[in-house]
Amino acid sequence: MMSRRYFVLMLAAVTFSAPAWAASRRNSPIKLFDTDNDGTLDLAEVKKAATALFAKLDPDHDGTLDARELRGRLSAKELAAADPDHDGTLTLNEYLAVVEQRFNAANPDKDGTLDAKELSSPAGRALLRLLK
Repeated sequence: MMSRRYFVLMLAAVTFSAPAWAASRRNSPIKLFDTDNDGTLDLAEVKKAATALFAKLDPDHDGTLDARELRGRLSAKELAAADPDHDGTLTLNEYLAVVEQRFNAANPDKDGTLDAKELSSPAGRALLRLLK
């Protein structure tokens, strides 16, 4: 027979852990960006998320992101490497090229999709910085 104290403790554990668990599921990168609900992210889904973030980060709507607008998502060295015309900004196409490079780096099995394990790797976390 369960004691009343045991029942109250179990109820409290379920009550207080359920919202945190649900929030972590809602905020998982796969849940955020997986538009086809297959449990993985493909390059098209990643580029769609990156395009949406690019628009959000471009408040002056000039079609480019400078270091300030990127808000630390790329280091100065990474920005310089991603900026082929050396104007100090990234166009959407230049930004998406960096996203694709990071996607490929995070996809060591080369299956064209990223799962939760791949997204939790250092390369996956670097990619997520360009999506969130």
